[in-house]
Amino acid sequence: MSTETEQARIELLQLLFPDEYPSEWNYDGNVQDYLTKLGTYKLEDLVKEPDRLKLETNSIQEQIQELAVTNYKTFIETAECSRELFKQFNTIENKLDILIDKIPKFEEECKIFAEKSSDINDLRKLTSLTLTKNAQLLEILELPQLMNSFINDGLYEDSLELASHVRKLYNKYPDIPIFKSIADDVDRAWLLMLHQLLAQLRQDLSLPKCLQIVGHLRRMEVFTESELRLKFLQTRDCWLQKCLQAIPKDDVGHHLTKTIEVTRVNLFNIITQYRAIFNDDEHSPLALMKNHNVNQNVIFFSWIKDKIAEFLLILEEDLKSVTSIETILEQCMYFGLSFSKVGCDFRSLMIPIFTTRISQNFSGAVSEALKNFETNIERFTLINKNHPSIPWKTKNEDPLQPPDSLLEFYPLADYLNSILIALNKLRLCAPIAIIDDVVSSLQSSLIFISKSLLVLYNQEQQAFTVNSKDAFTRLCMSFSDDLVPYLQKCVHVIFPPSQIAMKLGVNVQSLQQEHISFLDKNTIVEPIKHLLPAKIEPDVTRASVEGSNKNDEGASISNNVEAHSNENENLEDNN
Repeated sequence: MSTETEQARIELLQLLFPDEYPSEWNYDGNVQDYLTKLGTYKLEDLVKEPDRLKLETNSIQEQIQELAVTNYKTFIETAECSRELFKQFNTIENKLDILIDKIPKFEEECKIFAEKSSDINDLRKLTSLTLTKNAQLLEILELPQLMNSFINDGLYEDSLELASHVRKLYNKYPDIPIFKSIADDVDRAWLLMLHQLLAQLRQDLSLPKCLQIVGHLRRMEVFTESELRLKFLQTRDCWLQKCLQAIPKDDVGHHLTKTIEVTRVNLFNIITQYRAIFNDDEHSPLALMKNHNVNQNVIFFSWIKDKIAEFLLILEEDLKSVTSIETILEQCMYFGLSFSKVGCDFRSLMIPIFTTRISQNFSGAVSEALKNFETNIERFTLINKNHPSIPWKTKNEDPLQPPDSLLEFYPLADYLNSILIALNKLRLCAPIAIIDDVVSSLQSSLIFISKSLLVLYNQEQQAFTVNSKDAFTRLCMSFSDDLVPYLQKCVHVIFPPSQIAMKLGVNVQSLQQEHISFLDKNTIVEPIKHLLPAKIEPDVTRASVEGSNKNDEGASISNNVEAHSNENENLEDNN
C-alpha cells in the first residue's frame, strides 16, 4: 500500500471519529477493509449504515449476554485460570529476576569449570600417554626389585651396571620424584651388596675370588685405597680368628700344633692375596709424596706385626703346658722361615720365648728334684748304718754310667735320677743361650744339698757310731767326688765346651775361668769341706773337660737314666 493511500485512510478515520479513536486502528486490517467497504456504498447506504451498525451492535450484545449466561461457568473458570496465570507469571517474573541476578555468578562458575575441565583434560591426556608408555614405566619402576634380584643371585657385575644406570637417570632428571625414590631404593640395595661383599671376605676364599670381590668394592667407590686395604685385612682377619677359635683346647699340645699350622697356612694365603690385589709398586715414595703422603705399606706390616704378636702370645701361653718342645720348635722355625719369603721372618722373636720356657722347665724340674731330696733326706738316717754291701768306688767302663756309690745313699740317687730325666728332656732341645741358667740351677741345687748334708751332720753327730760316721763320710765323698763331677760330665755332653768356645771365639780355659758351662765345685762343697777327709784333689773340672771331648758327644743319657732307675730299685730293696 502506498503512502498516499495510508494517509487518506488516517484522514478518513479522523473525520469519522473527530473526538478520538484507538491509534492501532491506523494499522488494523479489519478497519482498513471496513473503510474500503464503506467506500463502495451509495449515499442511501451510508445514511442507513449507522442504524444498521446500531442494530448489529445490539444484536451482538444480546448474543454476548446470552453467551455469558449460557457459559458463565466457563467464564468463571477462565477468570480463575487468568488469575492463576497472573500469579504464575508474577512468580516466573520474580524467578527471572533472580535468574538475571545470578547469571553473572553462573558465568564465573562456568569459566572456573572450564578451567578445571581443561586441567582434567590435560590430566586425561597425560593419563592416556602414561597408559601408552606403561611398559617403559614398568621397567623403570622395577629397577629396585631387579637390583635386589641381582644381588641375591650374586650377579654383582650386573648390579654395578644397573646402579650406574639409575644414577645417570637421576642426574638427568633430578626434579622428578619417582627417579629420586628409585635412586634411594637402589642406594639401600647398594649398601646391602656392600655388606654381602664384606661378608664374603670373611669366608674361606681363593685368590681369584678375592680379586673379583675387591674389584667390585673398588668399582663401588665406597672406600678410599687406604680404607679398602684396611677393610680387606680386617675381614680376612675375621676368617683367621674364626679358624683359630675352631681349634679344640682340650689338648694343649694339639691346640698349639694346630694353631701353628692354621696360622701359617691362612696367614700366608692372606699375605699372598693382599700382595696380588694391592700393587705396592704403584705407591712408590715419589708417588706418595704427590698423593696423600700415606705409606700404604705401614697398614700391611702393622697388621702383620699384630698377627705375629698374637701368635707369639698363644705360643708363650701354650708352651707352659707342652711337653714336646722340640717338635713345636721345629714347626715354629719352619713357620718363621716360610715367612721370610714375604719379608716377615720372625724367628728371632720366638727364640727368647723358647729359651725362657726351656730354662723354666729345667729349673722347675731341678726344684722338684730338690723337694724330693728334702723329703728323702728328712727320712734318711745314718744311725746304725752298716758297711755297704755294694762295691765301693768300682770303676765303670762307661764314663757316663752313674756312679755306683750313690746307690748306698737313696736321697742322692733319687736326686740324680730326677736330674738325669730333666737333662734327657733338655738334650732334645738345648739352646746354648740357656747354659748359664742350667749351670746356675744345678749349682744352686747342689749347694742346697751340701747345706742339707751339713744340717744332717749337726742333727745326728752325737748319736753317730763308728759305722755311722764312716757312712756319713762316704756320703759326703760320694756327693763331692762322684755326684758333682758326674753332673759336670752330663752338662758337657749336652753343651760341649769345645763347641761353645768355638761359637764364642775363645778357648776352653777362658770358659773355665768365667764358669761358662762349668760348675764351681769349691763353692758347692764349701759347707761340708771340713767334713771331708784330707786328700790331694786333682783338677776335676779340667779332667771332665778333657773326658767330655774324648767321649762321643752323641751318647744318649736316657740309657743312663734307665740304668740308674734299675739301680735305684736295687737301692730301695737294700734299704
